[in-house]
Amino acid sequence: MKLVAKMVTAAFLVSLSVQAFAFSRPSDVVDAETADSAEKTEGVTARVGVLSGPSGIPMAYRMENDAENTAVSYEVFAGANLLLPKLINGEIDIGFLPPNVAAKVYNANNGAILMAAVAGNGMMSLVTKDKNVHSIADIAGKKVSVAGQGATPDYMMRYLLSANNVEAELDFSIPNAQIAPALIAGKIEYAVVPEPFATVAAMKDKDIVRAVDIQSAFALASGTDGVFPMTVIVVRKEFAEANPEAVRSFLAMYKEAADWTLSNPSAAGELAESHGLGLTSAITAVAIPNAAYTFKGAKEAKADVEKILSVFLNLVIPPKGNRRGLRVAGGQRI
Repeated sequence: MKLVAKMVTAAFLVSLSVQAFAFSRPSDVVDAETADSAEKTEGVTARVGVLSGPSGIPMAYRMENDAENTAVSYEVFAGANLLLPKLINGEIDIGFLPPNVAAKVYNANNGAILMAAVAGNGMMSLVTKDKNVHSIADIAGKKVSVAGQGATPDYMMRYLLSANNVEAELDFSIPNAQIAPALIAGKIEYAVVPEPFATVAAMKDKDIVRAVDIQSAFALASGTDGVFPMTVIVVRKEFAEANPEAVRSFLAMYKEAADWTLSNPSAAGELAESHGLGLTSAITAVAIPNAAYTFKGAKEAKADVEKILSVFLNLVIPPKGNRRGLRVAGGQRI
């Protein structure tokens, strides 16, 4: 019951933020429609928090090329939990977060951050050695390891199980980085992971396959194009209002970095490794084509953000008659 209560509270915050967080008036000043014409703001340094791991890979290009650029500085964080305090306290101006986390932060801190753009879309796979699995229906009755309870893979799997009237056990006991080794060693049989973990598993064991593309499964279940954001660029409201040109400049710089990364995966892999973003160059180079990097400004991303936050909300308070589909490890039903 405590878990249900916590999820209901979180969903309430998310529901409040669908309009206010993503599309509040100040976000207009940081929209991508004007990013390409941005000019550097003299005397202002945008302090950017970069997450170690897949979401930070495009930033390796910026870190490499902005060493003498006084208009921007970079700090790498091992996780969003370490980035958030500095962002909230005003020590970081621009950062990268999952959309549901960003929405909760917005509500919990009186709108202190704004969404500037979507930087990464869904890039998850159900990986397994079981050649009989081709759809969500095929994991009925199975135990599936999921990367991160309360994160997008968790919510997306809850949605897909419910939409397909499938009951399966979701296990969150294995840390993200250990899921691929566990699958390779035969300790688990099924896993839902984002990039680069799917790439790691497939590279190290030829018997492991991406059995289900989660984005395609979402498209089929929802009747949409299957696109949903997993990483958004956020900006402190005070910084955005005081320095709109600095934010526009950074967005233009990020777009350039994302485009370059997608076009140069091998070189991007080398830069990601050299700048300590937590991934080897070989794995990064192979993962980039599957990593769904993008650049979509706040206005353009409106429908996608609403779509994924609505999924989170509906999972917590499902319509009557549609409450099956999930057991967490240990047999507890939610």
